[in-house]
Amino acid sequence: MSSNFVASLRSAAPYVHAHNQRVFVLAFGGEAADLPDFDKLIYDLALLQSLGVKLVLVHGARPQIDRALRQAGQVPRVEQGLRVTDRAALQCVKAAVGALRMEIEAKLSTSLASTPMGGARIRVAGGNWVLAQPVGVRGGVDFQHTGEIRRVDADAIRRELDADRIALVSPVGYSPTGEIFNLRSEYLATAVATAIGADKLIFITSSDPDGWKLADDTGDAGQLSLADAERLLAEARVDAADRGYLEAALAAARSGVRRVHLLGAQTDGALLRELYTRDGVGLMLYADAGYDEAVRAATIDDVGGLLALIKPLEAAGVLVPRSREQLELEIGQFFVMARDGMVIACAALITFPDSRMGEFACVAVHADYQGSGRAATLLAYAEAQALKLGLSSLFALTTHTPHWFVEHGFVAGAVEDLPDERQRFYNWQRNSLVLIKPL
Repeated sequence: MSSNFVASLRSAAPYVHAHNQRVFVLAFGGEAADLPDFDKLIYDLALLQSLGVKLVLVHGARPQIDRALRQAGQVPRVEQGLRVTDRAALQCVKAAVGALRMEIEAKLSTSLASTPMGGARIRVAGGNWVLAQPVGVRGGVDFQHTGEIRRVDADAIRRELDADRIALVSPVGYSPTGEIFNLRSEYLATAVATAIGADKLIFITSSDPDGWKLADDTGDAGQLSLADAERLLAEARVDAADRGYLEAALAAARSGVRRVHLLGAQTDGALLRELYTRDGVGLMLYADAGYDEAVRAATIDDVGGLLALIKPLEAAGVLVPRSREQLELEIGQFFVMARDGMVIACAALITFPDSRMGEFACVAVHADYQGSGRAATLLAYAEAQALKLGLSSLFALTTHTPHWFVEHGFVAGAVEDLPDERQRFYNWQRNSLVLIKPL
């Protein structure tokens, strides 16, 4: 047990360093606050701040407002995805949002030694940071006191973060004439994250995003490109309750927030596992190619990662040993898949133009990522590159995995089928099997 703890703590260290002094906007709906274990989310937020993360919390209050309306004898009214807030409903909004805000502040003030909040001494700040205006009349519906964001006072929020306070933003905005407007929390979180230049925007969703059936389409259920997210929305594969989160995530990514995470509210420890482990537990929408596992050509900066990946296979006799110097000289033949800067899979394409053949060599996938189709992705990349170069076939030499190659279209060959140059360097002591795939 203790060794697992030490290993986990060590593996989290790179993320502790990476997230220190970073600005994260975390948004959660009133549904999360209604959960019996809401305290656990508060504990995790306190831990994040103690690890140096600068936090802005944006909370919703949809179920709390609905209850307040019903208690007042009113029926909640939603049109076009927005609440219609008349004068009577606004009183319920103020009561529900104010009560929930005070509850969140009270939980963040806990410092009992018998809880994970022991010694936390968190300071929370709030203010009239959001300037709003009325949504107005849309499609014949007058939304009255429902508003949209005009401006976020980013400088004021940054000052609170620099003073080591958590900035707590409630779903209301104010006008220069002193009016109060009810705001949709998802859109508010996006506006705040964009205005302050947040490093991450994190949505705690009602359902578990892992159930959004992405693996078959993206190759990795933990990642979501802009195109993936747009397709999810177009195909209506996300529940109506969570569409707002996905729409807001897309808007944030398009507005410059490079990482947007979507986590299920009912997954215990989801926030910590998403931020401090390589694979996380939710979905991450990325607005650039820095995280994407798409295969790319290797560079000289990848040599260290390549060595770390292939050395265990060399020691086991699966791969032919290569020195750092040899790898540096041959780096142009390699292509890799990387996650969070770590090379997790690689292969090489060695070409023999005179014979119109190419060798698919040095295939390696990190132990934590095997069995997920990454080797097949590398092969597809090699085949595409070989065709571009005018090659007519690929060959591979293997001592351990002939069945994998056969399953992917290779057929048994002989040493005499190899290009003359490759025959001269064939290692008869290894006695590798020759497998060939026509293109």
